[in-house]
Amino acid sequence: MFNVEAVKSYLLSLQENICTELVQIDGQSDFIVDEWQREQGGGGKTRVLSNGAVIEKGGVNFSHVMGDKLPGSATAVRPELAGRGFQAMGVSLVIHPNNPYVPTSHMNVRFFVAEKEGHDPVWWFGGGFDLTPYYGFKEDCVHWHQVSKAACEPLGEEAYAKYKKWCDEYFYIKHRNEPRGVGGLFFDDLNEPGFDKSFEFMRSVGEHYMKAYGPIMRQRKDTPYGEREKAFQKMRRGRYVEFNLVYDRGTLFGLQTGGRTESILMSLPADVGWQYDWKAEPGSEEEKLTEYFLQDRDWIEVS
Repeated sequence: MFNVEAVKSYLLSLQENICTELVQIDGQSDFIVDEWQREQGGGGKTRVLSNGAVIEKGGVNFSHVMGDKLPGSATAVRPELAGRGFQAMGVSLVIHPNNPYVPTSHMNVRFFVAEKEGHDPVWWFGGGFDLTPYYGFKEDCVHWHQVSKAACEPLGEEAYAKYKKWCDEYFYIKHRNEPRGVGGLFFDDLNEPGFDKSFEFMRSVGEHYMKAYGPIMRQRKDTPYGEREKAFQKMRRGRYVEFNLVYDRGTLFGLQTGGRTESILMSLPADVGWQYDWKAEPGSEEEKLTEYFLQDRDWIEVS
């Protein structure tokens, strides 16, 4: 049997722990805390850090919401659940650093329960984390994927390859014909191992996120940069916005359930740009991002 309160307690502690470590890395600013209630049922706690020394904009959001009917974004791949009531809880975060040499990163862990009178409840876990660099470093990508693989240990040897592949396929900007970043992990509809093992895996993903991202932030945050790098960062952030508004399930779920817009769209960067028909200079570090780093590869095997 599943335990909603145990999951909720863990998620709130995860939000607190991640925010504490991010504040330590930033060294200048702190998160504002915005607790809110949802008219249709439930609420949450949104935490946002803006204009920090390292973090230009970062949001770490906890929500626990309920409703009478699952939206289309939640039943697209499971139509048998259409019409069920639901409760959903999770922690979702996106960090947009100031320095273009520090990648943007995203993490989400979530728990759903779909219920219908006269039927057994259906529950599942989902989530993952992924990395979106603007200027790539092999050692960062290798580290990120080594920690991703370590996060998968509760489910055994095959889990990393499965969830890495799912991440690469999910975080793909179809209209640009390119990945959003260098991947990581993505999983959904996880209940087959049973509640205890599935919950253990979700916790492992949550707890490995800062082990993956923290060292990269610390390594790159003081790298010198200029206007060229900032302009490229803004343009690449545009790709991030396009994915989130067109494809991201979490964004669509929040909007389709009448969620709190400020919290749903906290993932968007503060400063972003689009440039018509932009082309990278041949042989440049900007070209290397798409031609080398944003390619499907086994980063753990990269020497």
